[in-house]
Amino acid sequence: QVQLVESGGGLVQAGGSLRLSCAASGRTFNLYAMGWFRQAPGKEREFVAAITASGGRQSYTDSVKGRFTISRDNDKNTVYLQMNTLKPEDTAVYYCAQYSGSWYVQGGMDYWGKGTLVTVSS
Repeated sequence: QVQLVESGGGLVQAGGSLRLSCAASGRTFNLYAMGWFRQAPGKEREFVAAITASGGRQSYTDSVKGRFTISRDNDKNTVYLQMNTLKPEDTAVYYCAQYSGSWYVQGGMDYWGKGTLVTVSS
């Protein structure tokens, strides 16, 4: 049974930083790409960032490029999302997802965490 547990959310002022973590268990972590998604109030869930199983390639949605960094520690079975220069529009529930293979294929997410809330005040 795969489990993904996010942590690190909270309330931060605009311009501040947060680091989200997602601890994975249940299958061999270093075989699977990982991703972060978010859902703002009244909006659909959207892609934020993804990283290949090896950690060698990353992808970001345009609105977070240059501000967010996805990384992973395969020894700790954990993926991170470092969020800098946060904006009020970054306010959302952030979800961790594990893909079905080593690359982040659109729509290829197998498992989801329950999410962690990030609130950015202006």
